[in-house]
Amino acid sequence: MQAIVYTEYGSPDVFRLVEVEQPVPQAGEVLVEIHAVATNAVDWRYLRCVPAFVRIDAGLRRPKNTILGADIAGRVAAVGSDVQQFQPGDAVFGEISMCGFGGFAEYAAVPESVLVKKPAKVSFEEAAAVPTVGFTALQGLRDFGKMQPGQTVLINGASGGVGTFAVQLAKAFGAEVTGVCSTRNLELVRSIGADHVIDYTQEDFSRSGQHYDLIFDVVADRPVSDFKRVLRPGGRCVVAGFTTTAHMVFQVVLHGAWISLTGSKKIGTMGSAKPNHDDLVFIAELLETGKVVPVIDRQYSLSETAEAIRYLEAGHARGKVIITVEQNSHT
Repeated sequence: MQAIVYTEYGSPDVFRLVEVEQPVPQAGEVLVEIHAVATNAVDWRYLRCVPAFVRIDAGLRRPKNTILGADIAGRVAAVGSDVQQFQPGDAVFGEISMCGFGGFAEYAAVPESVLVKKPAKVSFEEAAAVPTVGFTALQGLRDFGKMQPGQTVLINGASGGVGTFAVQLAKAFGAEVTGVCSTRNLELVRSIGADHVIDYTQEDFSRSGQHYDLIFDVVADRPVSDFKRVLRPGGRCVVAGFTTTAHMVFQVVLHGAWISLTGSKKIGTMGSAKPNHDDLVFIAELLETGKVVPVIDRQYSLSETAEAIRYLEAGHARGKVIITVEQNSHT
């Protein structure tokens, strides 16, 4: 089978499209013929080993797992022994980072527990777009943010992959949602349900005089004091990952912890989302009912994976960047 492989750390230039041995499903595993795979920040971070501590997971001197790609959608091609949920031909999707990645390829053999059936009305590209961002938004808002119906929620970074899912999820939970994004993305964020939209190039949300019960920040580019200023008493701010410098990690982890200990406002990071089957089932239900509609910016072929990662890394994607492994994929 064909796969995008990297054997050293560096820029997307180190990717190679090569022939590798097709995996064979073991007991409890499913062989998925991949039709679409999403790109995520973890892909370019593992590719470049940024920040440096990524090497602890990725491999100290060279990559342990040479095929990246976590969010896949496709059809079951074969099943190993003891598989209970699926049979050949089933359309499935899931997140496979916990079993070594492997999505930038024509096939992947993965435990059946990391997959669920794809809703019939959702394309493979749309299904691949949601696992990582879905886990992040769901766990950030529900588990760390303790979101409740009727609350006022601000999403900083509302037009990206996690942000577009978070806006729709917060609305589905009954919140009043304000999205923060750039000028070119205002209409997009309105179209997915945001009640209010702030153009950060024209207005600083921390100086607007508005206050929020919950802030979900997926950009991590603001000082903690900004969040404290606009949180209501008892409010929470959840930072989902870090896209900037170690200084921001220090800000949120230490300064946020101090604020949380000394007052009623809570500020902290959720770290990385934890993929799990129950949440994936819930995400599939959101897709099935149309409460969340995946936003896809661009699609690339498998041979164009390097270009897809470059575009994603630039930080201007509206929603998700998808790699279509099979040009004429079915739904």
